[in-house]
Amino acid sequence: MNPENTHFPLLLFLAVAALAAGEAAAATILTATPAKLTSSDSQITIRWSGLPDPDGLDYVAIYSPPSSRDFDFLGYLFLNGSATWRTGAGELSLPRLPTLRAPYQFRLFRWPSKEYSYHHIDHDRNPLPHGKHRVAVSGEVAVGDPALPEQLHLAFADGVDEMRVMFVCGDGDKRVVRYGLEEGNEESWKEVGTEVRTYEQKHMCDTPANSGVGWRDPGFVFDGLMKELEPGKRYFYKVGSSSKGWSKTYSFISRDSEANETNAFLFGDMGTYVPYNTYIRTEAESLSTVKWILRDIQALGNKPAFISHIGDISYARGYSWVWDHFFSQIEPIAASTPYHVCIGNHEYDWPSQPWKPWWSAGIYGKDSGGECGIPYSVKFRMPGNSILPTGNGGPDTRNLYYSFDSGVVHFVYMSTETNFVQGSDQYNFLKADLQKVNPTRTPFVVFQGHRPMYTTSNEARDAELKQQMLQHLEPLLVSYNVTLALWGHVHMYERFCPLKESQCLNTSSSFQYPGAPVHLVIGMGGKDSQPLWQPRHDHPDVPIFPQPMRSMYRGGEFGYTRLVATREKLTLMYVGNHDGQVHDTVEIFSGQASDINSVSEEVDGPKLSTGASTKRKISPLYLEIGLSVTFALLVGFAFGFLIRRNKKAAQWTPVKNEESVELNYQHHQSDVELNM
Repeated sequence: MNPENTHFPLLLFLAVAALAAGEAAAATILTATPAKLTSSDSQITIRWSGLPDPDGLDYVAIYSPPSSRDFDFLGYLFLNGSATWRTGAGELSLPRLPTLRAPYQFRLFRWPSKEYSYHHIDHDRNPLPHGKHRVAVSGEVAVGDPALPEQLHLAFADGVDEMRVMFVCGDGDKRVVRYGLEEGNEESWKEVGTEVRTYEQKHMCDTPANSGVGWRDPGFVFDGLMKELEPGKRYFYKVGSSSKGWSKTYSFISRDSEANETNAFLFGDMGTYVPYNTYIRTEAESLSTVKWILRDIQALGNKPAFISHIGDISYARGYSWVWDHFFSQIEPIAASTPYHVCIGNHEYDWPSQPWKPWWSAGIYGKDSGGECGIPYSVKFRMPGNSILPTGNGGPDTRNLYYSFDSGVVHFVYMSTETNFVQGSDQYNFLKADLQKVNPTRTPFVVFQGHRPMYTTSNEARDAELKQQMLQHLEPLLVSYNVTLALWGHVHMYERFCPLKESQCLNTSSSFQYPGAPVHLVIGMGGKDSQPLWQPRHDHPDVPIFPQPMRSMYRGGEFGYTRLVATREKLTLMYVGNHDGQVHDTVEIFSGQASDINSVSEEVDGPKLSTGASTKRKISPLYLEIGLSVTFALLVGFAFGFLIRRNKKAAQWTPVKNEESVELNYQHHQSDVELNM
């Protein structure tokens, strides 16, 4: 044999072995169906077969676009989720995934236990797959049509006769909004154009948002403004274009600035559910929050309402496709009801944010995952024009502070992540806005921000920020008669008494406004990490119980709050996701008499209980007297008996439904004490 060919047998052996290995790998088949999901398809089915020696750590990873590198997956599912995985064959299913403006692809990997490492971990410090040892690849799966509008959501605009709608498409070509009062008569509808915005990977401020792992094309965000709306009417609308396609038809109730009733649903820290394992923990409870709010919106019928989400919106934290999941999840409520937001630490905070005073060390960190407020600012557009440059050449940060009237309540939103101290632009706005409130038109004022001014959770990191809020903001809340101050950030519910300089002004749950706001923490919208309550140093044997006297109610159940206000009374209710029932209620009276027309004479459909009996308004007193005198001339003293009977018959019977129970536990304590 030629000396130059001494290695030929070895090379031949390796080649044959490699070929055999390739044939073994090729024998494993992975499919994903259907190849194209239509609007009627609700899930993706993943099947595999021919996998030799299956292991409990083998997994299917999810990709979009299909050109993604093996280690840049969206998420993954372990094969052991199938009952038959040990046979080397099985089936898994995923609910319909959002359109990411590119097809999905699925890849099957081996994950030997010896390569199970804690050097590459997820948000919960569990090892992440490393994207090695790929065995099989599925065909592509197209979800929807990227040209069609998706992720619709409404918001109030600066004009009381306007409504904003925003949506996402895969291209920036022309789209319009069509709207009108008659659902079946689109020829009579008006049409308005849209503005379009987007952002790029280079605009992100840190990892993972600016990395291959976290970045995905966000598409184009369209912004249409419906104008000249009649107050309190149901409008129908759709968005899109004749060339690219239209959304389905949605409807909403227009704002009525003269309404004598206000309905709102308020919470913080809801997050998003993603139906697979990924780099961050996602919030299954957010689905329940949306479900119960949808129930309540439907029960309102033709009454206008809006939704308020006070910070920590999607918890994407730099993984951009989580925003797509979020907007798909809220569309059933947000496409028909204005969805308002304020900025939280998980939308904004990053190492180089512009405002970092000396006392904020350890407070403003990297919680946005490098998003630095840009997705939040492009995907939402709130009233007003609060703007702060990011300083990196990307889109400005918006939606920081603003206000609007809804019926008998003036709502104010602030940013706890940007400068709010005396002399700042935000402080000046808040002061001027509160000074202009007309208590005759809006006898109640609701102030909202993300991080709380008051909380009895053991959240020591924000202690200095709370002191700054107490110093600079609390005097405004007291001086300008703010009724409620609502906060998120702490993932529990807590209601305080009306507070002024940490002192209670009233300890009941039903009272006339005493001159200071009731503070509530409402960050129980879905995020599942929860802090401990503050220990009681004066009760070392039972360090949590009893709760401090200023804390009227504490709860660890997920949920939201429901606000109902008339000119006379504002009622705020805490609804638990575990049963959809009201578990705490506070009533605040304005001292103003209700308008005669504030209660409808006609009752249609299911009603939302406020926990209080409601009585039908009777005729004004002078009419009763006049009628009584007139009839008295005809029928004499016997008519007095008839008058008493008629008054009794004129009362409403209390609405009876499963939500009418009030649980007024003055010192209720949550049993759930989980570390944040």
